[in-house]
Amino acid sequence: MKKKIVLGVCGSIAAYKAGDIIRRLQEKGCEVSVIMTTGAQQFITSLTLATLSGKTVYGDMFDPQGWQLAHIDLAKDADLVLIAPATANVISKIAHGMADDFLTTFILTVRAPVVIAPAMHDEMYTNAIVVENCAKLKKHGIKFVEPVKGKLANGDIGVGHLAEVETIVQAAIGQ
Repeated sequence: MKKKIVLGVCGSIAAYKAGDIIRRLQEKGCEVSVIMTTGAQQFITSLTLATLSGKTVYGDMFDPQGWQLAHIDLAKDADLVLIAPATANVISKIAHGMADDFLTTFILTVRAPVVIAPAMHDEMYTNAIVVENCAKLKKHGIKFVEPVKGKLANGDIGVGHLAEVETIVQAAIGQ
């Protein structure tokens, strides 16, 4: 049976790598469903990720298509959750139990293991609040694929660059 992975994609320039993550997970025999934040939809389209995954992309918490609570149904079927790229905003929301969009509501519902691959400017990633939020999530059993030193969105070089896709995929399927 295929491992069912839910990929959460957040609003980072690194969102364009989500397509490659989907393909590599599929090559490893995984079935991938996608949840996009509103911010992610500014960087890559849901059509792109729906085409690559072959599945509906979730994003609107109050989809008028029906009455079902899709975040609960999706959570029941998930074998693993991978959030890549993860922003400081979503990490903070998860760390504080906020549920104000599809992804964060889903995270509070799911019981499968969660892997987070952050991507943000190094000034954000090393901010004491973000460091505390990551530490809190690690205490709750959430695994992190740490960002690497590399070129950031504004051209700076620093730790905050999304880890290599293959590293992220290996962390996910190694669960």
